[in-house]
Amino acid sequence: MPDPLLNPTLELPLAGARLRPWTFADAPALARHANDDRVARHMRDTFPFPYSAGDAEFFLCLVADSTRDLFLAIEVDGEPVGSVGVHFKTDVRRRSAEIGYWLTPACWGRGLATAVVRTTSAYVLAHFDVCRLYAVVFANNPASARVLEKAGYELEGRMRRSVVKDDQTLDSLLYALVV
Repeated sequence: MPDPLLNPTLELPLAGARLRPWTFADAPALARHANDDRVARHMRDTFPFPYSAGDAEFFLCLVADSTRDLFLAIEVDGEPVGSVGVHFKTDVRRRSAEIGYWLTPACWGRGLATAVVRTTSAYVLAHFDVCRLYAVVFANNPASARVLEKAGYELEGRMRRSVVKDDQTLDSLLYALVV
């Protein structure tokens, strides 16, 4: 039986917006919103581009079977328009978790991503034995860095030449929220 703490529905402080578990019925909207180079260029290579219906179905099967991590759809006016995930670490890092997120460009600039990160972070810190949430963003993505800063995360460091994306070697920025 799935852990109910990994399947919450969380209201966001914006009209018509909430976080909720993914469903298989979300596949068409997921494929449509994820299939955007403006999203993919700032994601790890495991996030495909172009993003097909098959990719959406694969992701939804993956998250449906997750018994360890948190995967939520960002819903606006009844449609999933992005995703937030929290990956809980193990062993000596067992009180740490990594947060990641993406949002369709049509919803950029409205404070939605910041609300998602704030709400998800507060939920995780209140319900799990985590004292450190962190995120890694590519240095060429200042908008995502600003989202983290507005959500209370602090820049811990620049990891020089630490990622390769689209044949470019880039710096990445490590942000953390520690309690």
